[in-house]
Amino acid sequence: MKYDFDQVIDRSANRAAKYDERIKKFGTNDVIPLWVADMDFKTAQPIIDALKSKAEEGIWGYTSRPDSYFDAICSWQQRRNGWQIDKSLVSWSLGVVPALSAIVKVFTNPDDKVMIQTPVYSEFYDVTEAWGRVVVENQLVEQGGRWTIDFADFERKAKEVKVFLLCSPHNPLGIVWTKEQLKKMADICIANNVLLVSDEIHSDLIFHGKKHIPTATVSKEIAGKVISCISGTKTFNLAGLQASTTVFPDLETKERFDRFWTNMDIHRNNAFSSVAMEAAFNEGEEWLEQLLIYLDGNFEYVRSFCEKRIPQIKVNVPDATYLMWLDCRGLNMDNETLRTFMIEKAGLGLNEGYTFGRSLSGYMRLNAACPRSILEQAMKQLKEAVDANT
Repeated sequence: MKYDFDQVIDRSANRAAKYDERIKKFGTNDVIPLWVADMDFKTAQPIIDALKSKAEEGIWGYTSRPDSYFDAICSWQQRRNGWQIDKSLVSWSLGVVPALSAIVKVFTNPDDKVMIQTPVYSEFYDVTEAWGRVVVENQLVEQGGRWTIDFADFERKAKEVKVFLLCSPHNPLGIVWTKEQLKKMADICIANNVLLVSDEIHSDLIFHGKKHIPTATVSKEIAGKVISCISGTKTFNLAGLQASTTVFPDLETKERFDRFWTNMDIHRNNAFSSVAMEAAFNEGEEWLEQLLIYLDGNFEYVRSFCEKRIPQIKVNVPDATYLMWLDCRGLNMDNETLRTFMIEKAGLGLNEGYTFGRSLSGYMRLNAACPRSILEQAMKQLKEAVDANT
């Protein structure tokens, strides 16, 4: 079927955090919310149909997880990424971030160090520091608008950390790491006895001829040393249903992780996430392929608009995710002034760049997963605000 991603859907009454939490986040409801990473699109029709059928059953008691659940996930990974997963090494999780948090808790001790590559998804700080662990930053290096790994720094810091949290593909920079880059990072981790944890939640949202490579597929040796966190929630706009999958290198590592959740009596999907995930991976591919084309058009619209009409803002077009990294340093504002400008002058609710890297100044993150007309209005407001400020 043909999906209409131009349709503007009123989310003001569907308990959407992206809209309902604007006052909490920005101090006002009067902003276009382009921040938290969910999409303003309806999901694939087969998922909606499956959930309608489940709703009509009228009984949503304790929910079993049939073999077909993980079969669907493994089949998707084999089909899309050539990754043959051993189902005996797979666990269900509430979500990728809860899984990351549990991994940090279970496999490190207080005051141990955890390495992240900044700028990166801010929850990488949170899941480390919440347990009294210490963040070590391997700062990515910008070269002509592109970001690369400082491998000399990475290798030095690998000698002092217990865990490395890898964001692959990368949020917010939209980088699809190459096999060579993944192998080099993994080899350094193995040489220094560092647990490599690969967050691959955005791995289905890939553009421009790039190819996601699951870290666990780079080599047999690496597969035996990496924990992978995957989910369809970003892919199919299902984050509110809370479900992810964690893939382990061996049974001992899996059992330690599982014990953490068992101790809190958390071990089941809710009745709807089980159905939605299975439908997504079995029947959602047609929707996804159309989504990717639409999102790429959104990227090009923002890039072209800023290049032609707001040259003070340089746009990083992502090769993955639906998140755009905006270099606003040409506006000559400090972080607090830039935040206030975006909210009060441009009427936009964006993510502040310094939350992704605490030493950064002058960046913002924009969520482009919305109907084109909303982006058009956002860019119009941004241009008017910049013009009025010059």
